[in-house]
Amino acid sequence: MSSFGRVYRVHTYGESHCKSVGCIVDGVPPGLRLTEEDIQTQLSRRRPGQSDITTARSEFDTVHLQSGTEHGVTLGTPIGLLVHNKDQRPHDYAETDLYPRPSHADYTYLAKYGVKASSGGGRASARETIGRVAAGAIAEKYLKEAYGVEIVAFVASVGKVALPFAEEDDEVLGKEYVDLIKTVTRVEVDKEITRCPHKATSTKMEETIRAAKARDDSLGGSVTCVIRKCPLGLGEPCFDKLEAVLGHAMLSIPSTKSFEIGSGLRGTTFPGSVHNDPFVEGEDGKLRTTTNWSGGVQGGISNGEDIYFRIGFKPPATIAQEQQTARYDGSSGVLAAKGRHDPCVVPRAVPIVETMAALVIMDMVMQQNARAAAAALLPPLTHLPPTMVLPGKATVDKVVHGESVGEVQGQKAGEE
Repeated sequence: MSSFGRVYRVHTYGESHCKSVGCIVDGVPPGLRLTEEDIQTQLSRRRPGQSDITTARSEFDTVHLQSGTEHGVTLGTPIGLLVHNKDQRPHDYAETDLYPRPSHADYTYLAKYGVKASSGGGRASARETIGRVAAGAIAEKYLKEAYGVEIVAFVASVGKVALPFAEEDDEVLGKEYVDLIKTVTRVEVDKEITRCPHKATSTKMEETIRAAKARDDSLGGSVTCVIRKCPLGLGEPCFDKLEAVLGHAMLSIPSTKSFEIGSGLRGTTFPGSVHNDPFVEGEDGKLRTTTNWSGGVQGGISNGEDIYFRIGFKPPATIAQEQQTARYDGSSGVLAAKGRHDPCVVPRAVPIVETMAALVIMDMVMQQNARAAAAALLPPLTHLPPTMVLPGKATVDKVVHGESVGEVQGQKAGEE
């Protein structure tokens, strides 16, 4: 389906070459100051035509707020967001009348629906992600104002060029990579045309992308994302664990092929004695972990550490090289696709990953707040044994013993 989320719910619409794309966002809290400029920032980072290593399609992706706000404040009612498609060239796709493009969605969409969009990738196109990014930008603003949440993504690899994830074989992850996860900012990411904040690696990536473009080819890569200051306790046992929903969100992005959280597959090569995250008392009196190889999630629930994960993107399927393939009628032929396409999608995928992460955290926050608010209406629990409550945590005690969630949130935001 075209909807995502349970409480903060997003429904996207539009194809790559229709009149407009956009979304309806339901569940936005009332009273949030919101203008089109708040949403436009991420859409401008996602838009095509940003540099000569991205697609040449020229779209400014200007967002139009259609509903759900008045005087720059959200009303709590559904928010409609619209972006016009302007630089359309459907004649570039005449060959798709004869050929299902290799590794594209032409054949599978036709098999599923019995009909497909005649030009572009339809709903499989990255144009569909405009609605996600717009809805995620709203979620980002709420999370920042209410909790101080920071979400930063960056390009970690392009083809065989990758960040130095570990300097030694006996390291789960190297200090340089871990420090980057802890400190990198969007400003640093956007300084590089590749959106890799490691200058030496970025230079190699740029050279690699240009070389692929020159030979009418494409490259895959990966994006790392970190979520900082995420509230404790997010995630729903058992099937909606936080990493499961993050994986669902990330693998729904076009061209994605893999998702790993924390130490990922590399962590599977180490024994538990090395990979475990021992607890220590932090400066704020809360428990922290010494290593965080878990990636901020344990038992499917956020533990207060940075949440970090990496997503793999395949090479863009549409390339201008001639490819021997079959037509819809089964006869063989040669296809050299036309159109304007990214030689590597990962630089433009960065804001998509960030905003999809925001959608997940926003929905989880609202689910958790609903649970806490319901618990707050019950009589105080004074008979529980000490092993059933979290010691020394006033915020948890206040929620359980009847103080309002709003008061607790306000205190938390003030502390941060």
